[in-house]
Formats: sequence, C-alpha cells, structure tokens
Amino acid sequence: MMEILVDTALHGGRHQVVRHDSGITQCPMEFAVFTPPGEGPFPCLYYLSGLTCTWENAATKAGAQAWAAERGMALVFPDTSPRGKGVADDEAFSLGQGAGYYMSATKAPWAPHFAMDRYITEELPGLVAELAHVDTTRVGITGHSMGGHGALTLAMKNPGQFRSVSAFAPISALSQLPWGKIALDAYRGDDPDSFALFDAAACMRSHGWNGDILVDQGQDDPFLDEHLRPELLADAASEAGIELMLRMQPGYDHSYWFVASFMADHINWHASRLQ
Repeated sequence: MMEILVDTALHGGRHQVVRHDSGITQCPMEFAVFTPPGEGPFPCLYYLSGLTCTWENAATKAGAQAWAAERGMALVFPDTSPRGKGVADDEAFSLGQGAGYYMSATKAPWAPHFAMDRYITEELPGLVAELAHVDTTRVGITGHSMGGHGALTLAMKNPGQFRSVSAFAPISALSQLPWGKIALDAYRGDDPDSFALFDAAACMRSHGWNGDILVDQGQDDPFLDEHLRPELLADAASEAGIELMLRMQPGYDHSYWFVASFMADHINWHASRLQ
C-alpha cells in the first residue's frame, strides 16, 4: 500500500511524494512523481540521482518539471538506495545508504536490501502506473553521476522497457574506476564475473543500444579524470556502433547548477524520441 506524503499542484500538473513498503528492497522506500497537465496517457522519464542524493535533489533543484509540463511528460524520481533501521550502511559516502549504484548486491551485509536495479525495473513501474496515466510503451531514463551509470546500464539491459536514454556526467566504466571498484567489490565481490553487467562501457560492447544516446559532461568537473572518464564511454560507443552525442561543456562542474543548465535539452531529447 502506498502512503501519499505530498500531493500538490506544480506547473499545472501534480507533484506527489510516496512512501511504500518494498518487496524487493525489503524496507520502506520513497519516490516522487510529476504528472503533467492533461489526461494522458503520458510518456514517462525516469531520473536517477547520484551518490548521497535522495529523490528530492533532482525534484527540487533540476528544474525538470517545468520543461516536462511543456512537453506533456511524466517524471519519476526514485531514491538512490534502500534506507532505514536494519539496512546496512557505511561511513564512506560512496557505500551504503545513498549509494545503491543501481545494482543487486550478492554479498553480506548488503544482499537483503540492496537491489535498486530490480526495484526500478520490476517494482516501481506498477506503482507509478497507479499514480499517473503513463504510457508504458513510451518510457525513457536519464540520471546524474552514479545515476547516469544507472540510466545507461538499465537502458541497455532492458531495451524493451526503455526507449530513450541520456546521462549527465555518468560514471562511464564502473569496473575500471575508483568509486565503482569499491562498490562492486563490496556488493558483488563474490561474483566478479558479473562486474561487466554493471559497467556502462562494457554494456555498450555486450548489449548495444538500438538508438542514440546524449551525454553532457562539465569540463570543470572535479571528478572528471578520476571517477567519470567519459572517453571510455566514447571509445565503447564507437566500437559498438552506437551513436553517442558526448557534449563537453566548458566552465561547468558536477553540481545541480550543471544539471539544471542542460535539463531542457534532455527533456526535449527524450520527448522527441518518445512521441
């Protein structure tokens, strides 16, 4: 059963925040949905946030709802991890609560709750459909940083579920970069053969993508050279024959100022592909 925590008008539509008991993460979860004005059915865009974030960061800072209202698009803002008492955590910001990496953990103590990939692809769509009149055949996905990694990998592994994909400053190759190596070892270190399934560059080579991809990356991003490495994504896309529009944006960093600056482009990108 869903508990509506917030239900308010926004840009002519509705902004709702929901809490529910998840069968997949085995703990209470929260997410937000924006429904544009009109009757629907609406195309729908999922936005996956980055490390330390909740649903609230993008929903309040990215400015996505105004552009989505213009294009008649519903938006979904999931949380980034399971949370609460009894859910494993870590002192490092790059592990634990707030750091689900959109994968399923297989190692203790993470395995009972950390399954954000399955939560987003298997459980959340049905809940969203109860709140908003969405067209389940017209769904796109985007995200920022850790969420950009999630958007790319989930889209390529679930092409029948997602028809369009983009990313803001994604972690391009999780199995090759510091944040990702730490997370993969902690969550799935007992199954190293599966690491490539959670690596965007590797998924490009193994799964491909029947469409084009938009990626924006700030050139002044402090994490660019150590944790993000968009050139790895570009190389993989070239090898896989995927049309990748990688835009290096001078003067921009890793913040939501960067995300908000290019959100309209991403909303329009998805709207044109979900017509």
